[in-house]
Amino acid sequence: MTKLPRDFIGPIKDCGKKENIIALSCATITTVALLPYDQQALCESRKIGERIGLDENVTYDKVANITVVTPSNITSSLFLCGSKVTPIVLGIGFATYGLFKNDYRSLHTASGLVESTIITGIFSQTFKRISGRQEPHVAMETGNPGGKWSPFPGLDEYEDDPTNYSSFSSGHIMTATAALYVITGNYPEYKWIKPLGIAIIIALGFQMAQSNIHWYSDYPLSLVMGYIIGKNIAKSKFVSQNSKNGKTGKYSFKFNAKKIDGINTIGTTLTF
Repeated sequence: MTKLPRDFIGPIKDCGKKENIIALSCATITTVALLPYDQQALCESRKIGERIGLDENVTYDKVANITVVTPSNITSSLFLCGSKVTPIVLGIGFATYGLFKNDYRSLHTASGLVESTIITGIFSQTFKRISGRQEPHVAMETGNPGGKWSPFPGLDEYEDDPTNYSSFSSGHIMTATAALYVITGNYPEYKWIKPLGIAIIIALGFQMAQSNIHWYSDYPLSLVMGYIIGKNIAKSKFVSQNSKNGKTGKYSFKFNAKKIDGINTIGTTLTF
């Protein structure tokens, strides 16, 4: 919890870095380019979803009087991949392993996943309450192709009917992307994690579009912000060491030559 203020301020500062300015600019351009085609893209996605056997609706159940998504089909299972439950469950797994094995990296990955879940919630809710965009299923019911935008809705209006204002940006995509980069940042040697995570995020994005939960233009900003948040949290968990500051890497060779008992010799020294 003490890291949250830094986790919030860090991504804001990182937005000023050259590579992130370029990424945010590309996200903005992509968002604007997608807006005119949002309704058509959703209709086409639903047709594809029907052909491959995806259900249109996410299923919900009551658990202890709380309405939750249940993984009763592929649609709901994919939707859960972007919910805040998933990084919390992963965090519990990393924490359990870390406690039993006294594994510093695993414990900090667990902490990072929880931190990313909270911070992405803050950023996504901020964007939603600023933009006030209708979710696709509500837009279709009210006859607003592409979704009506009502910037800065009142607090009471938003709380009474959040689906009328909470489409942009996608909290699910932002949460999943941040969690992915927290894990890959702490385990860079496992090269298969990133492509698997990206594939899941792509499937999640398609699922939410074909289920009329999000427009495709809700995604670009979410992807970039998830990336910035996840990278910022991951890099705070470790310090790189190299030979320039007196620390050694994996190994180093040194060659030397000297005369021993009148005999010229050459040799090597391996430091690791």
